[in-house]
Amino acid sequence: MTRTLLTLGHGYSARALARLLLDQGGWRIIGTTRTAGGADRLREQGIEALVWPGTDLTGVIAEATHILASAAPDSGGDPFLPDIADALRLARPEWIGYLSTTGVYGDHQGAWVDETTPLTPTTRRGQQRVLAEGQWQALAAETGLPLHIFRLAGIYGPGRGPFAKVRDGTARRIVKPGQVFSRIHVEDIARVLAASIVRPDPGAIYNVCDDDPAPPEDVIAHAARLLGLPVPPAVAFGDAEMTPMARSFYAESKRVRNDRIKGELGVTLAYPGYREGLAALLAED
Repeated sequence: MTRTLLTLGHGYSARALARLLLDQGGWRIIGTTRTAGGADRLREQGIEALVWPGTDLTGVIAEATHILASAAPDSGGDPFLPDIADALRLARPEWIGYLSTTGVYGDHQGAWVDETTPLTPTTRRGQQRVLAEGQWQALAAETGLPLHIFRLAGIYGPGRGPFAKVRDGTARRIVKPGQVFSRIHVEDIARVLAASIVRPDPGAIYNVCDDDPAPPEDVIAHAARLLGLPVPPAVAFGDAEMTPMARSFYAESKRVRNDRIKGELGVTLAYPGYREGLAALLAED
């Protein structure tokens, strides 16, 4: 029997899940994108593409056995929900996943957090994610929809690694004492989502991150060593020229626990730390 996954915002993580499911066989993937050009690219990947906004999604929501919501929120929360909430109230999917961020936990000055940690975001992006999570949870409570929330750490993978900047000399080792980030390879995100599809647990929340939270300057240094290039010089955070977006990532420091994806979903990470992940990216480069 063919199952149908509808991805609301077919971005980087959704593409990784689609590749995994299509390789398994027995899946039909429908994804939304904002442009006609984006739709053409998705079709080349075997995805049935829909341009949204501009397309009524009522029919495909009714057909979907699985739904992944992966669009970034805005000041109003999830951008899809105002348009599709009524269709979702009539739908009966087996599984819904919402991709959130570990940014919902806010700053913990390098301390560990888990899924029970109170949500105290300090950035606008984190606050919008809390709003969107709450909107999905409210709809699930009203309708019984099988919602699962996945809080993703910093995502890297093919096309999103540090090697290009190290090679061209633009990489910087920005040092802010005590700063650590948790990360996750995009292929491990796909593994977690696929495992949840196999073991649905409506209402569950999962942190999706690797085992090795680390200072960002350590990752850049390791990438340079892998390439056999000089380690970029350290730049103090206060002296670094950064965009407001880039600077906001340094506003929060925490280590994120991932016990639940292992214990409840049985996931074994292919890339348990940035060293394994970067080695794999370089091998594929």
